[in-house]
Amino acid sequence: MSDEIKYTLNVQSVDNPLTKEVGDRRFVLVSNGTADFDRVISEIMSVNPGLERETVEAVVKLEHRTIMRLTLSGMRVSNGLFSAVASPKGRAGASWNPEVNQLNITIAQGADWREAIRNTTVNVLGEKAEVMYISGTTDIATRATDRTATPGYPFTVEGNYLKLVGDDPAVGITIVSEEGTETRVDSGMVAVNEPKKLVFVLPAGLAEGTYTLRITTQYGGSNSNILRKAPRVVESPLYIGVAPTTPDEGGDDGGEDDGDHQLG
Repeated sequence: MSDEIKYTLNVQSVDNPLTKEVGDRRFVLVSNGTADFDRVISEIMSVNPGLERETVEAVVKLEHRTIMRLTLSGMRVSNGLFSAVASPKGRAGASWNPEVNQLNITIAQGADWREAIRNTTVNVLGEKAEVMYISGTTDIATRATDRTATPGYPFTVEGNYLKLVGDDPAVGITIVSEEGTETRVDSGMVAVNEPKKLVFVLPAGLAEGTYTLRITTQYGGSNSNILRKAPRVVESPLYIGVAPTTPDEGGDDGGEDDGDHQLG
């Protein structure tokens, strides 16, 4: 099927935040948004309108449960699109300790996905404007780069224009739950505060779940001592526990994620 379908992606070049070398740039994806469960079902329905939506939803949810059951029974699931296997993390002891050990699911692209990538045309749209963005994160406790984080441990965020400066009350780092509850990171917990890197300790009381990491600053750039009149905001998904399954491309999170949104 992949031989019959052609795909197109758009990218732009940005300064590489991982090096100080002048002129070292990298490509980032031009995002078309996020496709949630309902969007996926709608796409299936558009391909085959004769299907009942309730039936499609039931089958997809059943596939999800089956893959979870198989992987969490110790099997590697390989369905052509991807392979998935449970991976224990943390220092080993006499018994499993949830305080230091956790299970992650490692996802790797399968043959079908690799073939689809070969049938993808990538258009370079030029340089991306100097905007605030998040290119990647690292959980210091587990070395995970999939936007997962461990409460009470240092967390690294890399990107551009991230330095926390300004006297606006909104300036700082905020963790927002799915219910909208906001937890501020105390300024004293920020160990590294640079334009391309922030390192801070996550609040210890965060429960397992999906959050939004919100960074707000009036930083205007290294060549200017003038603060922005209005703060700029960038957001990114943050997962306490296990992140939703996404393709693993060789252990690198692939740069700017579709979930990163510049709000100002």
